[in-house]
Amino acid sequence: MTQFGGRRSALWALALLTVLLVIASLFVGAGDLRTQGSTLLIVSRLPRSLAAILAGAGLAIAGLVMQTLARNRFIEPTTAGTGQSAELGILAVTLLFPSASIAAKAFAASLTALAGTAIFLAAARRLPQTQPALLPLFGLIYGGVIGAGVTFAAWQADLLQYVEVWTSGEFSGVMSGRYELLWVSLLTLALAWWIADRLTLMSLGRDVGLALGLDYRATMRLGLIVVSVTSALVVTVVGTIPFVGLVVGNIVTRMVGDDLKGALPLAALGGAALTLFCDIIARLLRYPYEIPVGTVLGIVGAGVFLWLLFGRPSPRTRHG
Repeated sequence: MTQFGGRRSALWALALLTVLLVIASLFVGAGDLRTQGSTLLIVSRLPRSLAAILAGAGLAIAGLVMQTLARNRFIEPTTAGTGQSAELGILAVTLLFPSASIAAKAFAASLTALAGTAIFLAAARRLPQTQPALLPLFGLIYGGVIGAGVTFAAWQADLLQYVEVWTSGEFSGVMSGRYELLWVSLLTLALAWWIADRLTLMSLGRDVGLALGLDYRATMRLGLIVVSVTSALVVTVVGTIPFVGLVVGNIVTRMVGDDLKGALPLAALGGAALTLFCDIIARLLRYPYEIPVGTVLGIVGAGVFLWLLFGRPSPRTRHG
């Protein structure tokens, strides 16, 4: 009961924090509400706030699922090649079908993100399970190789500036009519909730899961869909936003343990709050100009990542 009460209190606190951040988000940034009024709120500020909530919640849950699939708390989609693979899909569609819609780009990004993540997990099984720090280092190298390939292909096609839109996540271009695709991520979040108990069994290891009647391969495929589609949607609409899943995933699991279904609501609210907060900071640091929210989260997330990697190991970090 004590743990349940603490979880409920944390949910209420995060919900209140998210509401306060949404209110702040509606009134922060370039533009004068006194002259532009409701038009600015409806066309720009409200869509931007909703996009930050959807992207942050989706990335946090995708990070939790990714950590469960890999059985390692030190990784998330942007440190495992998923985001870079999504960028590859967008670039490929742009080169082959220049007039393709944003939905077509998101579909292609989902496919390449799915393939890239599957390759990462397959290669990860060959790493020594007694050294969990090797997996995130491998993921950074793996993602860097894919990212370098994307940059080279974009340079050859004179599309470097085009690719930068997806390599540096920001919400400044989010307006009504240009973010709605992110609502699709609610379907993947619902899928994550539906398979949460099975993912928790998977976290115990393949042999234990099979002994308890778990369809290991089917659960792995569904988990890959959650991670890949969610990451691809965020990359397509707002660009790459790093470290949300890593930071929020680790904080939440240290609070509530490995029960994924219990952790998902906290992760969703935590990811939304963190992304909103960093977006507000990105608007204020050089007001009236903005810096990409991905830059702010990159600095915050990198510091936490290094602390997690080289600091005292978490008692919940899995070693195989």
